[in-house]
Amino acid sequence: MEGQKLLIDGQRLRETLERFADFGRTSNNGVTRLSLSEEDRQVRDYFCECCKELGMEITIDDLGNIYATLPGIEDKAPILMGSHLDSVKKGGRFDGVLGVVAGLEVVRTLVENKVVPRLPLTIVNFTNEEGARFEPSMMSSGILSGKFDKEEMFKKTDASGITFGEALRAIGYEGKQKARLNDARAFLELHIEQGPILEQESLSIGVVECVVGMVCYEWEVLGESDHAGTTPMPLRKDALFTAVDMMMELRNKLTKLDKELVYTMGRVNAEPNIHTVIPDRVVFSLEARHKDPKVIQEVENIIASVQESFSGKECEVKNRKLWGRDTVMFDEALCGALEKSAESLGYSYKRMVSGAGHDAQFIASMVPTAMVFVPSINGKSHSEVECTEWEDCEKGVNVLLETVMELQSK
Repeated sequence: MEGQKLLIDGQRLRETLERFADFGRTSNNGVTRLSLSEEDRQVRDYFCECCKELGMEITIDDLGNIYATLPGIEDKAPILMGSHLDSVKKGGRFDGVLGVVAGLEVVRTLVENKVVPRLPLTIVNFTNEEGARFEPSMMSSGILSGKFDKEEMFKKTDASGITFGEALRAIGYEGKQKARLNDARAFLELHIEQGPILEQESLSIGVVECVVGMVCYEWEVLGESDHAGTTPMPLRKDALFTAVDMMMELRNKLTKLDKELVYTMGRVNAEPNIHTVIPDRVVFSLEARHKDPKVIQEVENIIASVQESFSGKECEVKNRKLWGRDTVMFDEALCGALEKSAESLGYSYKRMVSGAGHDAQFIASMVPTAMVFVPSINGKSHSEVECTEWEDCEKGVNVLLETVMELQSK
């Protein structure tokens, strides 16, 4: 197979992506396909039908993960491709599903060209990557990799009180634990960037070298409620004013730390939230992301310094670390193979990091893993306006195909 150059059918890829979008398509041409919903069951059924038509063997594990395998000449560990089919509410047509359909198109290309792979090829659909219906996100890959406890996860409930386990059984996709992923030659996940970098730099391909580390803190500021019209300003203990001052100090210090650091104060609650009452309690979140653990440590040092500078003043200030994750580096040899594929196809590319989480970050602890990004128009994702040019989708899948062919020859 060495030296053989195949290209996918771009029109077929487009038609397939549009067909998958029919399962949960919204009036604004987005997709709502929450994990283990009826729409999810339908798209799973369709995916399995497509794979069976290609002579692939379907297995389903106890987490609802679907593995579709094209046998190889040698009965060895497979090369994995895939992502997820679930979406957020009013999400887009490309997030997750592109990675699954990409695997399907790779196999279709091999089958129609009568190429029998040396190593088996497996397309995987991971259950509940988004966490939009059942928290947390990346649930099943987290269980596979030992990051989450299955019994605890199966008790997670949606807004209607239905547990993950109940919903999985209801759609008929609870398989056997023995079917779980346990060995593979490699895992390759193609995904839209969900950010603006590739488009801004007019590049077609992103070779993702890591998923960045992050920390998330919650701050609580406690003051005193009093009448908004009768309490003199010097006598107030206004929790919101103190919280705003803290936010500004945090922003000033974090902005100067590193140009690649991103941070967000995305949740703010003020009590009692009445315009005639001085707020007595404010809670706000702060999360920060960066690939270098030293920078993340500096973030935590800044948090500690701001905590100290505001302690002992008119309001009581407390913070707690909600959670954090370390940077996950992807397999260097696979990243190199993806670069080589992009170069051989004449596509522009760059090495980059992922600020968003993906199943690949958990699977990387089990098998050699790497990711490919393709541009997102205006950086939009988790939105009905999410879009990637069809030509860029095609290029991403061609890089995937070329890399699979290269791995087959080794």
